[in-house]
Amino acid sequence: MTTIDEKEQAIVANLKKMNKVIVAFSGGIDSTLVLKMALKTLGKENVLAVIANSELFTDEEYNKAITLAEEMGATVYGTELNYLSDIHISNNTPDSWYYSKKMFYDALNKIALEKGYDAVLDGMIMDDNSDFRPGLRARDEANAKSILQDADFYKTDVRELAQKLNLNNWNKVASCSVSSRFPYDTKLTLDNIKLVMDAEHYLRGLGFTTVRVRFHGDVARVEVPAEQLNGLLALNEDVNAKLIDLGFKYVTMDLKGFKSGRMNQVLSDKQLKMYA
Repeated sequence: MTTIDEKEQAIVANLKKMNKVIVAFSGGIDSTLVLKMALKTLGKENVLAVIANSELFTDEEYNKAITLAEEMGATVYGTELNYLSDIHISNNTPDSWYYSKKMFYDALNKIALEKGYDAVLDGMIMDDNSDFRPGLRARDEANAKSILQDADFYKTDVRELAQKLNLNNWNKVASCSVSSRFPYDTKLTLDNIKLVMDAEHYLRGLGFTTVRVRFHGDVARVEVPAEQLNGLLALNEDVNAKLIDLGFKYVTMDLKGFKSGRMNQVLSDKQLKMYA
């Protein structure tokens, strides 16, 4: 069995084949590990942490990512992406993930070309191969490098190595584009996006660090981990009042609890193959 030390050395060996790299940095643990390893192996002068802000992620996450990258000693470059300008993304079609990742990687490659970097690195891991991930096709088309996947890293490996390297966010809760809260073929608007973001911000403030507010028109379907369902139910009156005050008309709790990629369950096998 390959040990975590051997996997770490596989990353180092791969990075040593590169000269100057851009790291697509989100502030999540996967991209944090990539940035740490790139800085450690290639040096600050050869690494640029690119952080993208957009309508589909909160300004809070963007600002936290900038702060974290700077604290790690990286040179930081911020950029803005207007995802809703692409009709595939704004209409939230099943292939919207491909188009959003395509826009993302195209922007990174443009920055790399302008600033003289020869590789773009992302934080994809082996677990990403087990879900519906059209963005992998966009990555391959853009020739971006997933050095964690190349070293056979799963989430457990990422957290283990991150802890070993004393990365403070080794157990950070994963975040995702807010578009994942909307059923496919639901038009994304700035108002509806803000509604979902505000609702999740409120719930995180109550202590539900892992939470999704799924948007179903007038209905909010709240997902928290199964072990926290009783805690959410105990706050039902306050949560119901707040989410209605924000703009929903009805508030429900998903009895199965939180599950990443829940909205993909409606896709048929044919659609999964078509858009992958």
